[in-house]
Amino acid sequence: MASNEEGPSVEPTAPVQVMYCQVCSFPVEYCEFGSSLTRCKEWLQKTDQQLFDKYYSEEALQAKIGTLSLEAQEKLEKDTAKKEAKAEAKAETALKKKMASQVTIKRIERNKRKHVTSIHGLENFDVDLKKAAKFFAQKFATGASVTKNPQGLDEIVVQGDVSGEIVEMIEDGVGLLKNVPKDNIVEVEEKSKKKGGD
Repeated sequence: MASNEEGPSVEPTAPVQVMYCQVCSFPVEYCEFGSSLTRCKEWLQKTDQQLFDKYYSEEALQAKIGTLSLEAQEKLEKDTAKKEAKAEAKAETALKKKMASQVTIKRIERNKRKHVTSIHGLENFDVDLKKAAKFFAQKFATGASVTKNPQGLDEIVVQGDVSGEIVEMIEDGVGLLKNVPKDNIVEVEEKSKKKGGD
């Protein structure tokens, strides 16, 4: 039998509010472990001066560094600068690669009057191919799937001749396609090879 006696009531603890950095997406106290500490500091100083003072003021830094030797401090500063430079270079090369990439929209003739439209290169612009295929299937009320092309890369194949509409959708920045630049679109028409010697 359970007793009806109540023990001392315990107040539930309130959940801890954690602020996340908009630059590196870590909690602000862990930004120093990311690769963009300088930009994180600038963002935190603009957003919340009190937290900035708590983690990055002269007193806070002296308290952290006070236990390190002079050589360790210099090494830590060099490593941080090297990490930031490497991360910036990586981001810059990724942006260059992204801007040099092209989206190829191919209209392929299957039979005399049947066509499929193949879209290749959307993944370079952070478009989820499965979601895009589903979006095209709903938009055009037809079949659409993600398949591998002969080069072994993923592409979206949409049943029917919808290449013009897809180009318009990319130019208008509809839905998932808003990050794809208009200048990087290439339209290609591919005819099927005739069989036999009529």
